[in-house]
Amino acid sequence: MSKAIRVCSALALIAGGFVLGRIDSSSWSRLHAQDEVTGPSEETTKKIQLANDALKAATESLKNESLYVSATKSINVFGVLTGGLNAVDDLESGRGVDPETFAALHADDATEDVKQHLGKDEDGRLTYKNKVVRIYPISRLKKAYGQRAIVTGEVKPSPKQP
Repeated sequence: MSKAIRVCSALALIAGGFVLGRIDSSSWSRLHAQDEVTGPSEETTKKIQLANDALKAATESLKNESLYVSATKSINVFGVLTGGLNAVDDLESGRGVDPETFAALHADDATEDVKQHLGKDEDGRLTYKNKVVRIYPISRLKKAYGQRAIVTGEVKPSPKQP
C-alpha cells in the first residue's frame, strides 16, 4: 500500500507542477523588461532621420567616385564611415566581409544579384558561391576602424613619409 501512496504522490506532484506551469501569471508581479521598450524620443528620432539623410548623400558621393559597392539593400554605415568599400569584391574573394555586410546577409538583406548566390553549407553556415561567408580578419578590422577614425575626423591622419 505504501508503494501505491508513493506513486500517487509522485503523480500528484507532477500534475501540480504541470498545472502551475500552465497558469497565466500575467496578473502576478514579475519583471517585464522586454515589454517596456519604448524607443528614442521624438527629438532623437529627428536626429536619426537627419543622419540617415546625410548617410544617403555620402553613399551617393562614394558611388559616384567608384568607392562604394554594397552587397545589401540597405546603406552600409560601416562602409560609408570608412570612406567606402566594395562588399561584392569582398564576397567574391572569399576572404571576409565587413561586420555590417556580414550581419545584413544573415538578416536576409542581400541585393538580388548577391542573393542568387547565397546558400548554406552542411553545417548551416551562410555561403556565397559555395564559399563560407566570414567576417574580416582582425587585422583588416583594425585597419578599417583606423580609417573610419580618420574619415570621421576623430583622429588626424599620420603624415605621409616620402
